[in-house]
Amino acid sequence: MMAAVTESMRERTGRSLEEWVRLVEAEGPDPLDQKAVRGWLKEQHGVPQNSQWAIADAAARAAGWERPTVEGYIDGQYEGAKAVLRPIFDRVRELAEALGDDVTAEGWSTYTPFVRSRQFAAIAAATKTRVDLGLRFVEAPDSPRLKPSKGPGQSTHKIGLTILDDVDEEVESLLRAAYEQNG
Repeated sequence: MMAAVTESMRERTGRSLEEWVRLVEAEGPDPLDQKAVRGWLKEQHGVPQNSQWAIADAAARAAGWERPTVEGYIDGQYEGAKAVLRPIFDRVRELAEALGDDVTAEGWSTYTPFVRSRQFAAIAAATKTRVDLGLRFVEAPDSPRLKPSKGPGQSTHKIGLTILDDVDEEVESLLRAAYEQNG
């Protein structure tokens, strides 16, 4: 997707990716503060969202930033006060990855998506005491634990998990249903 955004950058924004990176370096906020760069691009230049992300990423890389690995992103999500939630994440990850050889975890700063041909689940340390398991359904199973949601990630529903025992057979079944609907 980012390749397509980069290829059509000039057409959509009036500048190439390289020109935007030079502008950020010359006039923009600290290129290592990607959120500030995205805000500046939106507010000052009306740059569309996907282009904001591509430009901010490229400007940060030009300034020496290196994208963390998937494990680096996950470690960052579960450090400090949220470290107590890591066992919940680890158990859900174990279940998600056991669904099939086609499952991959991706690295994002605020949540971890699980993808096969498209994203079927995402896990986020929502608070210091709760992990949100987002599930993407075409047709949601009947479960009182599922709450409609627009996140994390591409989720249509989510379940709040506060203790390891919350990751039970029902959660495993719902995770499998999401996996099967997104193949």
